[in-house]
Order: sequence, then C-alpha cells, then structure tokens
Amino acid sequence: MVSIDVSAFYQEWAARIGVVFEAAAGNGPDTLEDVRRGYREFLQQYFPAPEGVTFDTVHVSGVAAEWATPAGHVAGRHLVYLHGGAYIVGDPAGYRGFVGNLAERLRARALTPDYRLAPKTPFPAAVDDAVTAYRWLLEQGVVPESVVVAGDSSGGAMAVSVLVAARDQGLAMPAASISISPWANAENTGATMLTRNGIDPSNNREGLRKVAEIALGNVPLSSPLASPVFADTRGLPPVLIQIGGHEVMLSDAIRLAAKLADDAVPVRLDVAPAMGHFWHLLAGHLPAADKALADAVTFAVEHLPATHETYGR
Repeated sequence: MVSIDVSAFYQEWAARIGVVFEAAAGNGPDTLEDVRRGYREFLQQYFPAPEGVTFDTVHVSGVAAEWATPAGHVAGRHLVYLHGGAYIVGDPAGYRGFVGNLAERLRARALTPDYRLAPKTPFPAAVDDAVTAYRWLLEQGVVPESVVVAGDSSGGAMAVSVLVAARDQGLAMPAASISISPWANAENTGATMLTRNGIDPSNNREGLRKVAEIALGNVPLSSPLASPVFADTRGLPPVLIQIGGHEVMLSDAIRLAAKLADDAVPVRLDVAPAMGHFWHLLAGHLPAADKALADAVTFAVEHLPATHETYGR
C-alpha cells in the first residue's frame, strides 16, 4: 500500500477539483475531458483497485456501468454505488479502489453506474441513469431486500434522491442506504457553509455555489432530487448518514437526517469529529476512515438478510 500524507492528499485533491470546476465553466487551458481523465488517474494513483476483486463493464438498459466482484462475495448480496464529483466528474474506473474496498468488506457484488455528467447532460440525468441501473438490477431477479445503495458527496445525496425517484416510479425499496458526506442541499445555505468554510480544503461555499449552477442548469437549486433536504422521503428504507465535523456540508447533512426522521424513515447520523469531506477514501491510512467504513458495513449487514456464511462465486 502506498503511504499517503493525509494533509498533502487533501490539498492536491482540492486543486484537482478546482481545475475540473474551472474547465466545466469553460475556463482554463484544458478541456473538461482532459481534466476528467486527470482526475481519474489521480484517484487511481492514490487508491488502486484491490487484489481479489474483478471489474467488468456492463450495459444496463442503455446505461454504462461496472461490476466489482470480490472473490469471497456472499451469494445474492448486492451494492449499488453512486460516485461523487458534483455531477460533473468521476466514473467507475476512478472509483475502483474505493468501491472494490467497500465491496470486499461488505462481501457484495457492487454495481457502479457510469451516469451521464453535466454540463453536457444537466441534472437530473444522473438520477435518471441511477434509477435505470437500480431497476435493471431488480429485473435480473435480484431481490430488493438484498441490495444496499450507497454514495458519496453528490452521490451521497443521490443515495437518498435516487430512492425517492425509484419509489415514485413504483420500484421496491432496497434494504438500506448509506449516504457519505452528502451534498444534500444545492442551495448551500447550511450554517456550516460559513462556520466551517476554509477548514476543509476539498470544498468551500463559493466553489459549491458556482458548481451548483453549472451542474443543475435550469433545474432549481431547491429541486427535491437535487436537494433531498426538500424531498418527501416517506417510505424510504433505513438510512445511515456519515459526515465529517470539518465539512461545510455538515449542517445540511444534519438537516437531511432531521427530514428523514420527520418522515418516519429510520435514520442514523454519524458525525466524525475533525474529519474532512469523504474521509473514507483514506481507509488503511487513517484510523477514522477505517472506523467509518467498518460502521457502514455493520449498518448494511444489520439490514441485509442473514447469509449463514453462504459464499458466491
């Protein structure tokens, strides 16, 4: 495993994200595709795919996706993972390290949709593609009670909003949802947008406000699918929200938890003191990241059917 200087990583990550957002706005010397490629290679360099997990491309009702299959996965256990990147950047190839690690710990096959990105295809294309991938999984005979949906950042918001959209389309709900560092309010009005601004280098209020306009296009910032703090979440499965204490998104994650609770959705909110955005990436390098992943896996297993140690192939 490559040794990582956590502070240096966050600084470089912030710089990479800033370049992506500038390219999405039409600024900077590089094309958006160039900086997306650079972002993917950056994640692959720091977080290579784990040994013992195979990755296969699949097309799910017209949406590209990738399967991650751990050697010791439990038969019938599935994870749908929704990557972050503010709806502008990110893809399954760049997330192989993290998704492979999570799938291995959960002992589940993981399906990561390569959903369409803004600004070429503005929101809600990402949600539409994720719902399509989830529907496809059910059409393959996978029982919803054996599925966990998870995601980080914009994908953390989608871990709720995609289920709202799926519910509205009459699809059965999965066993549980895990929302990691969710960008739950595209209006970016939570108090910690000010009180935590500048602490965590990977996100700041000004950058999020700009990227929200790029990513959402003509969709209102308060759209329930873009900002699940405004959604009707009744009927959703149990949700775990994990958020770092240094994140500008902290207040809106708390607001999302309160909204879920008010709608009678079983919800658990974990706040990790002094952690920055999506600190889970640093599992193996940061004890708090290992704890957060272990807690997420425990939450998922609590809501999945008993396996009696039956392994899949």
